[in-house]
Amino acid sequence: MKFYNCMLLLSLVLCVSAQNWFTDAGSFIRDAYRGAGDMWGAYSDMREANYKNSDKYFHARGNYDATRRGPGGKWAAEVI
Repeated sequence: MKFYNCMLLLSLVLCVSAQNWFTDAGSFIRDAYRGAGDMWGAYSDMREANYKNSDKYFHARGNYDATRRGPGGKWAAEVI
């Protein structure tokens, strides 16, 4: 009987602590998508500006914009 009570208590604690995993995963994916969009926007601005040796500036700007999105944006900036 003690074993079942402990298992029930443990499962309740795990369920309560893990109930936000779905929304956290969704926000991570959304931030990663938007961070990749920030990187793409900086790239398209670089192509439009058409200046020599300006790639470092636009890459840094894209990284900055992407990392402000959150953990997903930071991951996208690191990968890209």
